[in-house]
Amino acid sequence: MNSDGMTMAEKILGRSSGRDVSAGALIITPVSFVFSHDGTMPLAIEQMENALGTRKVFDRGRVAGICDHASPSPSEDVSNVHSFMRTFARENGIDFYENGDGVCHQIVVERYAAPWKVVVGADSHTCTHGGLGAFATGMGSTDTAAVMVYGKTWMKVPETFRVNIDGRLPDMVPSKDVVLHVIGEIGADGAPYMSMEFVGSTVDNMSVESRLTMTNMAIEAGAKTGICAADEKARLFLEKYGRAGEYEEIKSDGNAVYADEINVDAAAVEPMIACPHRVDNVKPVSELEGLEVDQVCIGSCTNGRLEDLRTAAMILKNKRVSKDIRLIVYPASRSVLIEATKEGIIETLLKAGAAVCAPGCGFCIGRTVALGDGEKALSTQNRNFKGRMGNNKAEIYLCSPATAAASAVEGKVTDPRTAKQ
Repeated sequence: MNSDGMTMAEKILGRSSGRDVSAGALIITPVSFVFSHDGTMPLAIEQMENALGTRKVFDRGRVAGICDHASPSPSEDVSNVHSFMRTFARENGIDFYENGDGVCHQIVVERYAAPWKVVVGADSHTCTHGGLGAFATGMGSTDTAAVMVYGKTWMKVPETFRVNIDGRLPDMVPSKDVVLHVIGEIGADGAPYMSMEFVGSTVDNMSVESRLTMTNMAIEAGAKTGICAADEKARLFLEKYGRAGEYEEIKSDGNAVYADEINVDAAAVEPMIACPHRVDNVKPVSELEGLEVDQVCIGSCTNGRLEDLRTAAMILKNKRVSKDIRLIVYPASRSVLIEATKEGIIETLLKAGAAVCAPGCGFCIGRTVALGDGEKALSTQNRNFKGRMGNNKAEIYLCSPATAAASAVEGKVTDPRTAKQ
């Protein structure tokens, strides 16, 4: 019997596997929910057929397919992929999300993720769902295929990296700046195969949407997952989407054992930018102010939620985007777009000169929105690797929605704290 207290990851995997576990243990665990998208599902289906000899999923209510990475379809090849997925979805009677329904991670957090669940997705940013107190992790198409057939998977229980964030964040410094600060401090391999636990008074005061931004980017520090405690805010979030009954509190024990930790003074965090071509190449906005950019992008599974669009609209209200840049906005889901429309956010963005597109991944993966040679993009997405936006001769800078919106007005990198309101 484990005499030490347990982290959130250990608690979830212990319950799901029916074992008393600690970091390093190899387990087989049932999976609460599994999903894949148009970039990964076709290969998963092929692996089901060729390696496992079946096209039948283990439970049609716990598997979903989503068209988001190239949506709406930009080519006949992609359209054929989507058709292949639709046929499979109809055969199995699984939930299927169409072009324009949104980014897989936003759909899953709205409809499926919940505390104590084990969520597997054929996408590296599946760790997003830990913001609701789930153990969520990305896997390759082959492993995902096995989960789709058998409803379970094996894994090593990860060690936990504790990220203590305390104090009050300055105005115009949201959670994206916090997580960029952390990744800049510990590096892209700072938490290899670990569970990054985001805790502290700052996190307690954050919305679930803000927490999801941080857990989304845990993979950028090499982590297996990111996770936050499930509290009253998580309950209210689930209630909003008609799922209050799925709420159950989770937090780590006071005497849990951690492999590593970092302390962050929230009051000292400033707007940050990750420079090309690494997410951990992080600098304060103050060091890059005045850098001219060609395109500003707001959206993605990291920062396409309602509070992100609300922040951008607040900055852009009664202003115009600089004539020298393009501003592209992708709401994270259909429900986000509907709410943003009702609030007048979309009208504000359109009047400012933004191109507001159908919910999906859009610019982040470069399948439907690409950069030209030598162009620079300032984006709220989670990766800035060379070629990420469809052109290895372009540069991507990562930032918060506040920094993106302020910079869109000026046509160059601008500190949102000093921008004209």
